[in-house]
This record gives sequence, C-alpha cells and structure tokens, in this order.
Amino acid sequence: MHDFMKLRVWNDAVELVTDVYKATESFHKDERFGLTSQVRRCAVSIPSNIAEGAGRRTPGEFKQFLGIAIGSSCELHTQLIIANKLGYLETQTVTDLVARIVLIQKGVHKLDESIQGKK
Repeated sequence: MHDFMKLRVWNDAVELVTDVYKATESFHKDERFGLTSQVRRCAVSIPSNIAEGAGRRTPGEFKQFLGIAIGSSCELHTQLIIANKLGYLETQTVTDLVARIVLIQKGVHKLDESIQGKK
C-alpha cells in the first residue's frame, strides 16, 4: 500500500480539482446538473482513483485505478474543450487547465511505470 498523500501527482490532481471548481462557478445555472456536474466529477475522479489504487493490495489493482485516472483526465480535457466551444470558459483558462492535465497524465504514467513488475 502506498501513502497516496505523499504522491506529487495526487497533490497536483487535488489542486487541479479546486481550480476546476473555481473555473466552473461561472457556468450558466442551467448547466448545474449537466456540464458543470460532469466536469467536476471527472476532475474529482482523477485524484480519487489514484488514492483508491494506492490503497489496493496488488500492483495490478493499483495500475488498474491509474488507468481509470488517465481516462478521467482525458474525459475532463474533452469537456473543457466543449465548455470553451459553448462560451463557458475562456480559451486561456482551458489552455492552462489542459497543460496541467497533461502534466498529471505524465505523472500518472511515471507512477505506473514505477510499479511495473512489483509484486
């Protein structure tokens, strides 16, 4: 079992969540149960899956949850693009958030490689 709170990628992902929440505060109220909720759930899913994987018993289980975290990050990236196209987010905000998503994805891949082959 890993101490997920010591993982830089987990901490970076938690910071991303707080910034995504702030960015979505300005979304149209009609989107509260639509895109706003979906974007926020994807963002929260990233550090949550890193943490859940870290708490699992086997490296294979940890890797599975890291894969889910990557999938959630791709989903978040897509939804941020959609929010921009709908005029809910400025292009620069999306660019900044996506740059952080990419760094988190790289961190998750490095973590995945570091547990490769551990039993």
